[in-house]
Amino acid sequence: MVSSDDGGLVPALTMIMWLCGAVVAVLIGAFDSGGSVGSGSDDECGEIDWDNLGFGIKPTDYMYVTKCTDDGLFEQGQLNRYGNIELNPSAGVLNYGQSRSKGRDVGRQKTSVGARVTVERGNGDCFRAWVLVSDIFGVFVFVFEHYGFDVTVERETGGYCSDRGIFEGTKAFRREDGGLFLFRPDQNAIRMQYGADRMCMPSPSIDQFIDGVKQTALANRRWIPPPGKGSLYIRPLLIGSGPILGLSPAPEYTFLVYSSPVGNYFKNGLSPLNLYIEDEFHRATRGGVGGVKSITNYAPVLKALTRAKSRGFSDVIYLDSVHKKYLEEATSCNVFVVKGNHISTPPTSGNILPGITRKTVIDIARDHGYQVEERAVPVEEFLDGDEVFCTGTAVSIVPVGSITYLGKRVDYKTTGETVSRDLYSTLIGIQSGLAEDKKGWFLQIE
Repeated sequence: MVSSDDGGLVPALTMIMWLCGAVVAVLIGAFDSGGSVGSGSDDECGEIDWDNLGFGIKPTDYMYVTKCTDDGLFEQGQLNRYGNIELNPSAGVLNYGQSRSKGRDVGRQKTSVGARVTVERGNGDCFRAWVLVSDIFGVFVFVFEHYGFDVTVERETGGYCSDRGIFEGTKAFRREDGGLFLFRPDQNAIRMQYGADRMCMPSPSIDQFIDGVKQTALANRRWIPPPGKGSLYIRPLLIGSGPILGLSPAPEYTFLVYSSPVGNYFKNGLSPLNLYIEDEFHRATRGGVGGVKSITNYAPVLKALTRAKSRGFSDVIYLDSVHKKYLEEATSCNVFVVKGNHISTPPTSGNILPGITRKTVIDIARDHGYQVEERAVPVEEFLDGDEVFCTGTAVSIVPVGSITYLGKRVDYKTTGETVSRDLYSTLIGIQSGLAEDKKGWFLQIE
């Protein structure tokens, strides 16, 4: 394990390492299909300190694997021993699964003839175009449907590549009565299907997805922490595993599911976060894949995150890339602001990942009588809020103690009766079985 002195940067780097572990860093070897799947008993859980799990990879016993070819249908999956996988050097995920981030520099500037740019008309619409003529006074571009002379041009600061990998994150829990449960796995399946469609990839059916997650959880049941000690984090991963040289869909795709027991995502557990609003780097751009759980959405934020960590912050919140005034989301979680009885959160309109915990919290908040709005929230409104909190599969619900923007720090309420604590108590009550699951969010698997 990396020393805890690295703070909350450790979990963020660990998430990236997990992906590399399943896609790149484990290229040597092959799926181990030998041997039968054991009973997965609860005995012999290994030398694990359940009280100090943290959020890091602890290899479990089995992983679930299935593939599909040109027909777009995934074959019957199977459980293999957790281990290395083998990929062709020209596998789609290795060649077109990592793209560079894009920044926006709005304004007229010299752009090379033949370059492809994004142009924004006065009404806010954006189009892709090729530069036909360029000079020091600006550019003339040909947009597919019409000529665009009344446009501002965005300078591209990165390249466009095709993603060939998306992933999900869900959890299995153990209750006091010994029952094992999954949390809303159908929503993860739906989100993967949406992401796969956006990335021109086939995806497993909802039933196949849930079956793979369920089999993985049961086969690794001995790694599910005792009640209140953590959970088994389950990582479904869809990658373009077939060989390809040109830019087009891969001829083969692999869907695999692996897991690891985890504790709290942040070093200080559920202690209030100290966040920094990033005003230079952007997590996503309009028309991009910010709303997709793509493997390429995470490495680009490490530059901003690492810089923030070095300054003592827990995490980073990103602004929209068009107006640079509306908050979008943090590195690994959605954000909410509370003012009186009103709760506001940015809408999942393409740039923001539609978090499943986010969706759950919105439902719980409305059931508790709070007025919840999903809308564009300017940074000034966040800074004027009574409370701010974050939600996510990895982080659950965690309060924000302070936000710093342009050198100004604003503190929020974190003690006494708070909205985030009220919502967290309800979610944990349902998760542990102490409160009724009226909406059928938890799927019992044993």
